[in-house]
Amino acid sequence: MKTNSLRCLFVLPMISWFAISGYSAEQPGISVGSGSTGFIDVDGGKLYYEESGQGGQMVVLIHDGVLDSAVWNDVWPEFCQHFHTIRYDRRGFGKSAAATSWYSEIDDLATVLHHLSLGHAALIGSSHGGELAIDFTLAHPDIVQELVLVGPVLSGMPYTQHFLDRGRAAFSLLQKNDVKGAISEWSKDKYLIAPADDAARKKLLNLLTANPQDMTHAGGDMIMAGKPAFGRLNDIKTPTLIVTGDADIPDVHAHAGAIEAGIPRAHRVVMEGVGHLLYLEKPSEFAYLAIAFLETNQPIEPRQETRSGGD
Repeated sequence: MKTNSLRCLFVLPMISWFAISGYSAEQPGISVGSGSTGFIDVDGGKLYYEESGQGGQMVVLIHDGVLDSAVWNDVWPEFCQHFHTIRYDRRGFGKSAAATSWYSEIDDLATVLHHLSLGHAALIGSSHGGELAIDFTLAHPDIVQELVLVGPVLSGMPYTQHFLDRGRAAFSLLQKNDVKGAISEWSKDKYLIAPADDAARKKLLNLLTANPQDMTHAGGDMIMAGKPAFGRLNDIKTPTLIVTGDADIPDVHAHAGAIEAGIPRAHRVVMEGVGHLLYLEKPSEFAYLAIAFLETNQPIEPRQETRSGGD
């Protein structure tokens, strides 16, 4: 079974590796070299981005549908130590303005990569960001080298009524302009953060409080729907790691299972004691899994041949 084989490949060496290295994705004072921030013009708007790190491999972090790119803060330094790393705020999140007209998220991501001169990149997408990463890979298969999908969902695959009803209380508070109450409601969600992790839940609350526009932005329904990925996953030949938390909502596990079954080179790891935003809960463990996978599956550049004398 693919899930168990990858658990043996990554999780078992992790214990000794942690003990030897003293690794922590949250350790202070990590230098990631010079970085840059700015805005990228897209059709009808601008997207905020950050870029840092060194190395030949390019990695793009795509955030979920609850928080902006600051959600990667705990793992950002470590990724920048290993890769040339980019993260950006999708429209209406963080420092990117809300949409005012219909737009394509696939086109937005393509513009980000083009602006930063990234001909090839690995994509790490969380939740809806994972859905976008899959859709982008189907649209641009020659660009994406590797996929890391964190609690991903799949376009074209339905949701249960339980999933659809889950955020009803928070949305009801938003309709009453009670943003603080809605933020509090989401921060208590038992699927976003595992119930026992109060520290990670506080991180979630602080991120939402610092960026309430992530919940209130207009234009969130102005995304142009593309061709659903459901039924087309076999077209993806990219090495793919799927990471889910054991405390995540059942729909996500169902979607992740469909993705694992559909992508020929996909493997899944289920992390214990975490929910949907597992990189807020166990950033060190997640960073290790993702970095080990990305480094193991890096494309090998063709060796340059040298000629001597004549033919």
